[in-house]
Amino acid sequence: MALTETSHHLNQDGSPKFAAVILAGGSGTRFWPRSRRSRAKQVLALDGESTMIQQTLERLLTVAAPEDVWVITNRWLEEVISEQLPAVPEDHILSEPCPRNTAPACALAAFILERSSPDTVLGIFPSDHVVSDIRRFAQILSTGIRIAAAGENIVVLGVPPTRPETGYGYIERGESVPLDLIAPEAFEASDDPEPDAPERTPEAPVVAHRVRRFREKPDAHTAERFVSLGNYVWNGGIFLWSARTLANAIREHAPDMAAPLELIADAFGTNDFDRIFAEQYPLCENISIDYAVLEPRSSKGERRSRIFSLPADFGWNDLGSWASLHEHRSAAESDNVVDGETTSLMAIQSSGNYVHAPGRMVALLGVKDLVVVETADALLITTRGRSQDVSKLVHAIHQSGREDLI
Repeated sequence: MALTETSHHLNQDGSPKFAAVILAGGSGTRFWPRSRRSRAKQVLALDGESTMIQQTLERLLTVAAPEDVWVITNRWLEEVISEQLPAVPEDHILSEPCPRNTAPACALAAFILERSSPDTVLGIFPSDHVVSDIRRFAQILSTGIRIAAAGENIVVLGVPPTRPETGYGYIERGESVPLDLIAPEAFEASDDPEPDAPERTPEAPVVAHRVRRFREKPDAHTAERFVSLGNYVWNGGIFLWSARTLANAIREHAPDMAAPLELIADAFGTNDFDRIFAEQYPLCENISIDYAVLEPRSSKGERRSRIFSLPADFGWNDLGSWASLHEHRSAAESDNVVDGETTSLMAIQSSGNYVHAPGRMVALLGVKDLVVVETADALLITTRGRSQDVSKLVHAIHQSGREDLI
């Protein structure tokens, strides 16, 4: 069922209609040399046999039908994503004419959906994260969908911090709020089980908090303070809102972006769509959804903003660098991680290293915390501590004119 064919905001069972939008336009430069412009992180199998975007779709199918999934990507990845996600309708895989950050990408789906089903809840999901507890993920999402369907609410998922991380933005949580106070009809009705319903294993409760404000990536001292205070969580980049709520928020907080998006949405499903998309999308501001909508909305105040945070306590990891992949794949920090079925390792007095070199025997002697990644045309050697800076190396390669390595 195409988005434009949706005519009601409720499913047959009475639950809110839900559309999932996967943001897959990034280039994954911190995973160079494996990640390239036409083979970016999200289409690589970094954690198991399935690629990152295939895993993303698989867990979303616990709450959404494949025909209600949308992917916003770029021209270099459109074909491979279509191949990897055959269940997603081809006209739901939209290739941005140019990169414009997350605000236009999120809003694009909202403006299209608003034309036919404005009350449908829209979920925004990065394409390259890892979730270990799929059941809890589905429970949190189902709760968030019901909150987002109840009026002008916005739901953000906050990851409980495990360390004073400087690489993530933070969400400052305010007071906790009972779910039946946020959305009385949605949660009071669900309290009474059906008479003949089978017994289920009790699920952990879901606690909602009001959001006070969003904080940028902090320095080390500020990050330590955030974690010690206890009411700050990482911003995992997962958001829920109705199509109407997001579209109206763009009109209010980023009005210059609204005009081209209106034209694009009007053209969706027509023969003029590709032309208008290519003409109008570059007119959108290059800005994140946090800066365009969430921060100005939160400035209205903890109660007036109607932004709520739910816990992303389902084993989340963004796998943002080779170091985080080492952490995810190892039982202890001192472990050597060998990635790739045909990679072999000989290590003497060496610890904490990550090695990916298919078809090679890699020998390590007296070294620690290295990252060694080999592909057919490039070799990366760095330290885990500098792995966040691999993107700077990619920029330097680009500046040198070696486009064949990007």
